[in-house]
Amino acid sequence: MEHTGIRARVRAELTGEIKAAARRQLATEGANLSLRAIARELGMASSALYRYFANRDDLLTALIIDAYDGLGEAAETADARYRRRGDHVGRWLAVARALRGWALAAPSEYALILGSPVPGYRAPTDTTGPASRAPLVLAGIVADAAAAGALDEVPAPPLPAKLRAELTAVAGQVNVPLDAPVLARMMLAWTELYGAISFELFGQLDNLVGRRDEWFDYQARSMAALIGLR
Repeated sequence: MEHTGIRARVRAELTGEIKAAARRQLATEGANLSLRAIARELGMASSALYRYFANRDDLLTALIIDAYDGLGEAAETADARYRRRGDHVGRWLAVARALRGWALAAPSEYALILGSPVPGYRAPTDTTGPASRAPLVLAGIVADAAAAGALDEVPAPPLPAKLRAELTAVAGQVNVPLDAPVLARMMLAWTELYGAISFELFGQLDNLVGRRDEWFDYQARSMAALIGLR
């Protein structure tokens, strides 16, 4: 039993080292990972590395899950630490700032999950749960506001009937008690939030906006207003 525990710890440590080397490669080479190059960096035989990850896609999936979990944990922690639970705009802003902070600290990992798709890679269903963590925090803030009667009516185009039915089904699947128009506005704001982060991270604001913190806060508050949070 003791030997089994030691083997498990050694495997966990080596798995962590492989993923750390892969993240360094992400930062310099993008998502075009080379398992052979990673093995050389770690002083391992390629055949040994393949006992931990069968191929590039397996390693990419592990990195994607870790990145989504990191992003989700940042969102969950920021919301949990915000003590004024009835201040829904404040909670939204705290989570938005946390997501931006995580992305700026880990740009290559953010790019892996929310940048251009990796050619030839198809994400398995294993990534769905981790990918849902951050948006479920945002949806939870909006649901709390709706339950508290703290959600303003916001003028918006009417939803087509089939789209309304689809969004109603989505709300049921993820167990978020929002009606379709509110969910639609939340999803618009969620899209804008990631877009705002990506614009900054990928250089679209260079030579355009210098006061990045203030600009991001303005955008995040505008998203809250779009949803109807107050």
